[in-house]
Amino acid sequence: MTVFSSLIGQNHIVEQLNHAVQVAKSGETSQAMTHSWLFVGPPGSGRSNAAIAFAASLVCKDNGCGACVDCTTVLTSTHVDVERFNPSGLSIKAEEVRELISRSSWSPSVGGWRIVIIEDSDRLTETAANALLKTIEEPESHTVWLLCAPTLGDVPVTIRSRCRHVQLRTPSTKSVEEFLLNSTKIDAETAAFSARVSQGHIGRARYIATNLDAQLRRKEVLALPLSLKDIESCFKAAQILVNIAEEQTETENAEKDALELKELQDAYQGAGRGLISGGAKAIKDLEKDQKSSTTRSIRDNIDASLLDIATFYRDVLVVQSRNNEILNVDLAEEITNYARTTSSRRTLEQIELVLSARTHLSRNAAPLATLEALFCALK
Repeated sequence: MTVFSSLIGQNHIVEQLNHAVQVAKSGETSQAMTHSWLFVGPPGSGRSNAAIAFAASLVCKDNGCGACVDCTTVLTSTHVDVERFNPSGLSIKAEEVRELISRSSWSPSVGGWRIVIIEDSDRLTETAANALLKTIEEPESHTVWLLCAPTLGDVPVTIRSRCRHVQLRTPSTKSVEEFLLNSTKIDAETAAFSARVSQGHIGRARYIATNLDAQLRRKEVLALPLSLKDIESCFKAAQILVNIAEEQTETENAEKDALELKELQDAYQGAGRGLISGGAKAIKDLEKDQKSSTTRSIRDNIDASLLDIATFYRDVLVVQSRNNEILNVDLAEEITNYARTTSSRRTLEQIELVLSARTHLSRNAAPLATLEALFCALK
């Protein structure tokens, strides 16, 4: 087991990254190794995992053995020379980038490299991208920047033109199924079902396979297209979807947010009952960050639900095309009956409407209003 073992269906890039590590440690001059990398791939393909594995390989004495202190601390985001920045808000601000740049200039403490990983680089604001540009263009000799984004087009051309590109693929259903069987205690039927409905999204497949609440939420979401009878039902469906996303976010974030707040309060606790200087501001800043993180999580969960709804209409189109290869086999009867009530042309329009709604949400449109408009159009 190496640090690259977590990359499913990405053998083509593992070879590339291993070669870069060997060149970096040999000291030879080669284009195989560079100081700026851009990992791109569809959601769930493992682009962040690839960047983290690459970082671990660079600082590991055994090129990413997966068992040493260097590897385990990188994988758990506690290595002193590897900084992993995962934006909690809807965008990455210039001041956040400037702080990363400042820390990236520090000399490595235990290895030969100082590595900065920026996940969701597509969230860089224009000002933040401009702040990062010069550093990406002329980095410190000991610094490596690893950026992650869904596609090359999501990153400003000035940034992506100065990075080595690593393109990940969507893992096959079979490879995701094998991963679930090897990494969890679920049965073969659950693994096959979760791999199929996740459409190659490894994290979502694991979440569905191991979380009963996720399975129930998915069924509730997939029931929404069948409930669209009139304007009232469309507005009701929109509110239900928002409520599902908010409840899921609350479940996922509540414990983490409470722990962060308690740790900060303990850190600023004075000798008496009050907080020492700066404590009130630090807590206020934390609450602001948590609120921003919650907003982003709700939007992400709505987006995931819209993908589920898109698979419903995809299956309807498959049935209309006289093909039995549907994803949501647990809804085969409902999908078949629905397919008889509409045309394939209308189904294509519905798929486009769902994808368009996802685009609007990615541009910070109001979630409830967007969903109300979507469901009214789908009716």
